Amino acid sequence: MPTYDYQCDACNHAFEEWQSFHDAELTKCPKCKKKKLRRLLGGGAALIFKGSGFYETDYRKESYTEAAKKDKEAAEAKPAETKADSTPATPEPKAEAKPDPKPKAEAKSKKKK
Repeated sequence: MPTYDYQCDACNHAFEEWQSFHDAELTKCPKCKKKKLRRLLGGGAALIFKGSGFYETDYRKESYTEAAKKDKEAAEAKPAETKADSTPATPEPKAEAKPDPKPKAEAKSKKKK
């Protein structure tokens, strides 16, 4: 059953109440007995299904995690071996360096001074 939060607008009394989904919303404040009660929006709670038959893959056993760790270690070892077997990539040709026109302009400005 869910828990609902209530607050009275007359006396500001706040409390929680366990109710079924089918129960009617409370209207009378248990403290001041006025019909100024309103149900507040709450964050709710998460459901966790544990036990045999409930999402067994979500709650892994220790043997599963050990096997997964061994598989991961084996997978990490294989790429190191295959790197030596693979052909190297061809290097890109280098472009020829062109002279920068800025030094000439700077030399002309220095002569004028």
